[in-house]
Amino acid sequence: MKKIVAILMFGMLLVISNTTVNAKTINEADTELCETLKYALINTLRQPVDKAIAEIYKEDKNAPEGLTWASYDTEILKIKQLNGVGGVYEITLKVYPYYRAHMSYGEDEIVVDTRGKLISYKHIKTYR
Repeated sequence: MKKIVAILMFGMLLVISNTTVNAKTINEADTELCETLKYALINTLRQPVDKAIAEIYKEDKNAPEGLTWASYDTEILKIKQLNGVGGVYEITLKVYPYYRAHMSYGEDEIVVDTRGKLISYKHIKTYR
């Protein structure tokens, strides 16, 4: 009987002293968490965006060599959920390709998914 009472009292002590612990995200970047997540997401999509830029400008005889883009200069226009929460997302980006010391060359809309697949692209404008 004393064992049962001791076990019950010990159990009540554990339940009463149970405190909730919330994890806090540690952001070790120079930007706010939301901006950091945006740049992290865009950077994970670098390969399909590079592929789209190569396709868009391959027929452009005036396109400079070494055309690239920067994640901090890229806009997320839309994020579309395809398969429910935690599934695949389709992301529409506005990308501004440049050459040399950030000399703007164009403006493009590129659609990729979170698996790294290039869905579509559309050239909007060329800067001359």
